[in-house]
Amino acid sequence: MSDAVVDNFYDQVGGHETFRRLVDAFYRGVADDPVLRPMYPEQDLGPASDRLRMFLEQYWGGPTTYSEQRGHPRLRLRHQPFKVNPEARDRWLSHMRAALDELELPPLQDATLWSYLERAAHAMVNTFEE
Repeated sequence: MSDAVVDNFYDQVGGHETFRRLVDAFYRGVADDPVLRPMYPEQDLGPASDRLRMFLEQYWGGPTTYSEQRGHPRLRLRHQPFKVNPEARDRWLSHMRAALDELELPPLQDATLWSYLERAAHAMVNTFEE
């Protein structure tokens, strides 16, 4: 066991492998979701999965690959073409909660990540239309 101090969340939770597992589990749920799946125009969810994983890794202190490849995240602008209503938000959160549960992170890390995901999901709502 190393005495090195882990100084960022990305490393604390296990780095790339943890975020890969989170995003893979999330998209397994999205793949069959009748509300969310139409928001992903690609036949293969792989590109969307890569983008979300890179974004989350960068946000939490990992590699800056997302910005290097895609520029500033501009989350609200990137989601503007899609109808993100409360139902879509809640479905997104449901799939993300299930994915996060699969990780079995320590309570503090779980709560930290979940708090961010909830705030982000609420911020993406851009309509209250059905």
